[in-house]
Amino acid sequence: MSHYRSSRHHGLIALAAIIALLPLVLSNKYFYDVAILIGFNAIVCIGLNLLIGYAGQISLGHAGFFGLGAYASAILTGNYGWPPVIAALAGMAGVGSLAFLAGRPILKLKGHYLAMATLGLGIIISLVIVNQDRLTGGPDGITVGPFSVLGFALENERAWYWFIGGLLLLTVWLSQNLIDSPMGRALRALHSSEVGAQAAGINAAAHKLQIFVLSATFAAGAGSLAAHYSGFITPAKAGFIHSVELVTMVVLGGMASIYGAVVGAAVLTLLPQILTVLKDYEMVVLGAVMMATMIFLPRGLVPSLAALCERWRDLLPPSLVLRLEALIGRGRKP
Repeated sequence: MSHYRSSRHHGLIALAAIIALLPLVLSNKYFYDVAILIGFNAIVCIGLNLLIGYAGQISLGHAGFFGLGAYASAILTGNYGWPPVIAALAGMAGVGSLAFLAGRPILKLKGHYLAMATLGLGIIISLVIVNQDRLTGGPDGITVGPFSVLGFALENERAWYWFIGGLLLLTVWLSQNLIDSPMGRALRALHSSEVGAQAAGINAAAHKLQIFVLSATFAAGAGSLAAHYSGFITPAKAGFIHSVELVTMVVLGGMASIYGAVVGAAVLTLLPQILTVLKDYEMVVLGAVMMATMIFLPRGLVPSLAALCERWRDLLPPSLVLRLEALIGRGRKP
């Protein structure tokens, strides 16, 4: 267990080093903007991976929670003068409460029935945002004021980069500790066999609901901050397409992998930016890359790298194996 914890800490240190050194190659505001967007998506995907990858519960409406968090901050700060931090926390609490109320009946479903129910929830949220134009601005969207913490306003891309980088590290650390806790072991048991987990004394309904609420809260927090960063929010961020993008990031990076969520968010946020030079063929190449990844790396990027590392473990020096495991966020358990 000590070796596993050491490797896990090495992974967190490696991520912190990447965040610390990345500004050396971020030469303009555009690159900072992409890096910040990766951070927002990674935070949402980590929460979504806890739900899908570890608990085995699909959600096709998570963009709705993201959008609700964004609009909560926009409305509370713009219309009622709330401080941004309080508005963000209130939005997270409100979304968490909604997830709790909706999750109790929804999470009784399984398989494609659960997927359809979460899709329906996301569609309802999106329609409410569009139709309540007095509060939300309707299809045209709504402006959002700047974000400040303890009187310090995040006014430029560099400040936002360090703030989101710190939040991403905190999210990864909290998620890793959750997975290593008794609750995390219960979630993995549920994913393997819900009947077997219940026979072992695990309260399946309670654990599924708790992780659903936590995942929705992560999405709401990221949505709130993203709204303040962009200064404008539209209903598209709460739409079905955004939900599919988030799930795709989780699957591409690798389910049941915290660092897989981060890698998937980075790849699918960065790749479309790179492929813009192809103009009309951008989406064709992006689709081909994703298909090739799923064909040759069916478990996702990070778990497939972990499996490759395991295969070559006996042929590589132990010190190099430990470093590779740290980078992909996996260590050998006793």
